[in-house]
Amino acid sequence: MTNRYIALSRVGILAEAVLIVPGMSEAQFDFLNKAKSAIGLDSDKDSGSGGLSTGDISLGLRDALTVGTERVVGTLGKSDGFNKNPSIHIPFPENLKTAQSALSAVGMGNLGEDLELKLNRAAETATPIAKDIFFDAITQLTLDDVKTILNGPTDAATKYLQGKMTPSLQTAMRPIINSTLSEVGAVQSYDNMVGQYSNLPFVPDVKNNLTNYALEKFLDGIFYYLAKEEKEIRENPTKRKTEILSKVFGGS
Repeated sequence: MTNRYIALSRVGILAEAVLIVPGMSEAQFDFLNKAKSAIGLDSDKDSGSGGLSTGDISLGLRDALTVGTERVVGTLGKSDGFNKNPSIHIPFPENLKTAQSALSAVGMGNLGEDLELKLNRAAETATPIAKDIFFDAITQLTLDDVKTILNGPTDAATKYLQGKMTPSLQTAMRPIINSTLSEVGAVQSYDNMVGQYSNLPFVPDVKNNLTNYALEKFLDGIFYYLAKEEKEIRENPTKRKTEILSKVFGGS
């Protein structure tokens, strides 16, 4: 959980970057409050949101996504976090099933099973590494959208993050997924399987971009659970572990 909050002005210019630390002096707090007031973060009250400022709502939504990300990483970033989870288990690639069937017929079906396991191991290994990338993406939530997100469905913030950040997350995560696929042996398993398959007589060529497939399934799993966490924070007071979450989404 990070204590750094970045507030954006309504014209989209970075107005302040505040590191909240224990022991901050009264003068420092007074200065920060005046700075917030100057850009309208404290004065812009929303009567439809219990009198909360747009800044409060923005920080609350960011905090919800940050807390949710922490919980998702803790759940999925461990052995069998993907592999034994039926909701997000990464299945054997569809376009390799012909190869799998052919190999099974000659007693080599274990090659496909090994590949499927290692795809899930790669996702589990990449999950903790991805945390900081998701935190950086969360800070890009702008004030223009926060009111709509707050009053939207229980996964509105997650859907926003998914829609806005998927391309940049894919770019950032691609080398990580590629590296972890090699680290857990998935690339070797793939090469071994395809190599054995290509040696069988009368079979078509098989090509598959393993990194793209694993990356897509990895992000699907992360966002699936992030949406569940957002829903819990919105609806369950016991899940609101910070002051700003209780303020924005209501206390217990």
